Amino acid sequence: MRSKFIVALVVCSLALSGCAGEEESNSAQSEKTLNSISGRIGVDGPILAVKIDDTSLARPQIGIEDADVVYIEQVEGGLTRLAAIFSSVIPQNIGPIRSARISDIDILSQYGKVIFAYSGAQRAMLTVISNSNLWDYGAQRQSPTIYTRDANRSAPYDMVLRGDLLLEKVDSDGRDVAISKTVGWSFGDAPVGGVAIDSVSLRWPASKYEATWSKTEKRWLLSNGGVANFAAGGKQLGPTTFVIQTVEMSDSIYRSSDGSYTPLSETVGTGAGYILRDGRSFKANWNRPTAESGTTWTLADGSEIKFAAGSVWVALTDRKPEFTLTAPTSPDSK
Repeated sequence: MRSKFIVALVVCSLALSGCAGEEESNSAQSEKTLNSISGRIGVDGPILAVKIDDTSLARPQIGIEDADVVYIEQVEGGLTRLAAIFSSVIPQNIGPIRSARISDIDILSQYGKVIFAYSGAQRAMLTVISNSNLWDYGAQRQSPTIYTRDANRSAPYDMVLRGDLLLEKVDSDGRDVAISKTVGWSFGDAPVGGVAIDSVSLRWPASKYEATWSKTEKRWLLSNGGVANFAAGGKQLGPTTFVIQTVEMSDSIYRSSDGSYTPLSETVGTGAGYILRDGRSFKANWNRPTAESGTTWTLADGSEIKFAAGSVWVALTDRKPEFTLTAPTSPDSK
């Protein structure tokens, strides 16, 4: 087990600029080792899933720019929280760390038995996590040298995970952690068609995201309520493929301390949505027959929609997105 972690970490450290930087052309990448869940240059390493706060007081978030996949999920009060999946690169510091939710169980099941890092949960939820197909490494069971506190941040937005130390602990415990593999989607050229868009706006009851296409960086730059979302390292967050997954939401059996029901996002089954890549939006259908199977995305004719190589963000929502279409170019403007 130790050699598996060491090889993954050494290779990712040597390729850090390639893993975290914006991706090269598909032809250039095909000659390199690519991570299966993001298409980034990098190995398929052990998977670390981390719950990260997504409120304005938590920003700038730490280490999330290195995540291969990030899920935006609704929690109590209509706020959003992030589930970040790391494999090609494990940052030294990640945060701010917050508590787990019931939707995380199904979201993570498709990746196999991964390391799950979070800071607490409702008492009944802790039992569910312990009994699930996850390696439970919540802060309540770990040393404060692994789950540290940032003196420059106020509670509860000050908990920072030492990703490197957690992996050392998992290694010493002899855990057989799932290695990243294809979870339904693959990478390649965009399909023909789609709609050219400049940006998209997504709303939850108490949260708002905007994603604006950058031709120069070839990715969707993220903002929240009109404020550009920069990571603590200074890079504006933004995926090469932005997935809008329409899901059914319902009140779960769990409640927060103020009595609010925790929403459950249904990510197993079928549904619709959009795949945003290369400055275009593609109407799509998703299919995930079981919790253990991956999520596939297809066009109306059933053909696969391939993702653009690079980080993937998945917005789980039950509301329609608002697109800003790209204005057509007139002959006089050429």
